[in-house]
Amino acid sequence: MTAKATATAQALDRPPLPGWRLRVPAYAAACLAAPLAHRPPAVILRILSLVGRGARGADYASVCAYRAAVVAVSPGCRGQQGCLRRSLAVVLLARLYGQHADWCVGVRTSPFAAHAWVEVDGRPAGEEAGGEVGSYRTLLSSRPAA
Repeated sequence: MTAKATATAQALDRPPLPGWRLRVPAYAAACLAAPLAHRPPAVILRILSLVGRGARGADYASVCAYRAAVVAVSPGCRGQQGCLRRSLAVVLLARLYGQHADWCVGVRTSPFAAHAWVEVDGRPAGEEAGGEVGSYRTLLSSRPAA
């Protein structure tokens, strides 16, 4: 595949860029999520717990918009391989707007795979309709204590 064909294919996978008021914070959140994704799960949970203090619950539509913005501005957050960075960036972006979204990590056994996603009120935000998130068993989540 030529470089031009690859660039065209990647552009088709990218949602339209959001306006500047969302584009810049989405880019900042994606940049913050990159090194965070390399930390151990316990450290990630501790950091998300700290940044989530005092935040109000996020609404589903806002989190879906945050996810689309992150995917649009960051190639590293696209596709199945970008799920960890993408989910962390979405949670961080929600926090920048004073909201708390639930970060979840799960696994499935047949075939074995791991996945990270964001939920609002127990509903996966921005995942494909009827997607595979339901086939994953949640192992970690950053849900606030009840």
